[in-house]
Amino acid sequence: MNSSSDPEDNDATIIRPSATAGSAAPTPFEDAPTVMGAAPAPEPPPAHIERDEGGNSLPVGSRQAEFEVIRVLGEGGFGIVYLARDHALERTVALKEYMPAALALRGDSSQVRVRSERHRDTFQAGLKSFINEARLLAQFDHPALVKVYRFWEANGTAFMVMPFIEGKTLKDTLKEMPEPPTETWLMDLLAPLTEALLVLHGENCYHRDIAPDNIILVNGNGARPLLLDFGAARRVIGDMTQALTVILKPGYAPIEQYAEVPSMKQGPWTDVYALAAVVYCAITGKTPPPSVGRMVKDDYVPLAQLAEGRYSDRLVKAVDRALQVLPDQRTQSMTEFREDLGLAGHYAPKPGQMATLIQAPAATPEPAPKPAASRMPLLAGLGLVGLAVAGAAAWFATRPAPAPAPAPEPVAAAPVAAPAPASAPVEAEPVARDLPSQFRSLVARHSEGFDVHAEAEKATLRIDRDELRFSVSATREGYVYVLLAGPDGSLVQLYPNDKAKNNHIGAGETMRLPGASWPLKASDPPGPEHFFVLVTAEPRSFAPWSTEKDPSYGFLTLPAQGPAGAAPGWLLGQPDCGHANCKADYGAAVFSVQAVK
Repeated sequence: MNSSSDPEDNDATIIRPSATAGSAAPTPFEDAPTVMGAAPAPEPPPAHIERDEGGNSLPVGSRQAEFEVIRVLGEGGFGIVYLARDHALERTVALKEYMPAALALRGDSSQVRVRSERHRDTFQAGLKSFINEARLLAQFDHPALVKVYRFWEANGTAFMVMPFIEGKTLKDTLKEMPEPPTETWLMDLLAPLTEALLVLHGENCYHRDIAPDNIILVNGNGARPLLLDFGAARRVIGDMTQALTVILKPGYAPIEQYAEVPSMKQGPWTDVYALAAVVYCAITGKTPPPSVGRMVKDDYVPLAQLAEGRYSDRLVKAVDRALQVLPDQRTQSMTEFREDLGLAGHYAPKPGQMATLIQAPAATPEPAPKPAASRMPLLAGLGLVGLAVAGAAAWFATRPAPAPAPAPEPVAAAPVAAPAPASAPVEAEPVARDLPSQFRSLVARHSEGFDVHAEAEKATLRIDRDELRFSVSATREGYVYVLLAGPDGSLVQLYPNDKAKNNHIGAGETMRLPGASWPLKASDPPGPEHFFVLVTAEPRSFAPWSTEKDPSYGFLTLPAQGPAGAAPGWLLGQPDCGHANCKADYGAAVFSVQAVK
């Protein structure tokens, strides 16, 4: 059934175990899985739901756009998933249709209509949420997030098309394990999942339905995880019908999901709780006590007590902290959770996977600003953040505008090529290539064993409100350099600078930037900011190629297309270690932030 012989192919067929005979039929508020396979004929609906004689699913052989329905894979209370043939690209896909069975039914000519006018507002709210979810997922490209190829509205409803991949749910995998998984197995699972959630959270998007049955292990036990079923339409309809007890998964849903009150808003900490509950279940074989009950009497038994001696203190304490019942006492972000787990800087994709070198997709680039106003958004805010250094803002506003660069590539996952040997020369980059492409090319050529990880605390920064914060870690000792490419084509050495000269980092250490003495606040113009983080075995220098220098901070402005006569790989700087045999070893990473109004 596979469309490719490559076991790591992201478009491979997904096969999920079907419900066994006699299992309970789905309730109106159970969502169909995003991708399923090898399913029997759809189960009968609950008795209290009226259905027409032909059922709600599309007939086999019918066409929706270029997609032909082959069979029904799964049908739940909020959607139907079909196995379909994409006749345009000649591939098999999963086609998901918005179909809330409690609110609508299939009429003539495959049209979907509401059962009663009193359901129309709820149906439309769910439809809007379904479309918004598809639009959001279509922007991301990460190995642990399900892809959306396309989506559209038709027949009074909406459809989205996704890959059909072979795999098994984490829930089923854990049931089949003779004993709890090892810590190494769990960390291999958590590394890509937490990274994917960082990408989502950077766009102010929260999954809010993380559970073992919403995680698929592609190609079975020990393979890469895939996060499924955001269930956006289900949540919206549930909120409007007050059916929260059916929608939320007890044990995985934190208290703030039961009742949104000003003191308990949902945020990154909501997904942190659910993911920690998944780990708790994997280790103990049972979910944590429901959060609602814990508010009355907290009988949660710490994992540090239940799993003492079987897992590291770091892992069990990280999970216990993330499962605090009150949101303000819990781990606040996925970045913090990764740090508590010891994952920051240590996630390396397996062969055939993609590494998300840039944290989130870029919006459509804004037109290049006029020369008189040309400046780097983040850097321009320096004069506004606490220091009020005279002349800094004026320097950025009046410096000569660099030549416009080509529009930046969409910020997406980039495959990591095999690193070149440390002694291999770095090929010269064509002048016409944009800076993000050059950054990614240098990352792919990093020295073997010299791994660098860099990530922003937020991937979207609101102009005049948010400050940039990011972390850098490396597997080897070295010297950190940060270059910033702006939407106007400028290239600036952001770090080290006159306010922060000690750029040394130890092996396995995490460095958080910028320092308190040089905060960076987002300001106009809006657009994507690309950061190249370089860690070298010995000091490097970019000073010979700088064209200007900020008198207050000492940020070097570099030529965006490479200085005349510069050696190949000029973005790696020149040796500055005081002797002729400087080590050329380096590691690198790339991340981006989006400055928005």
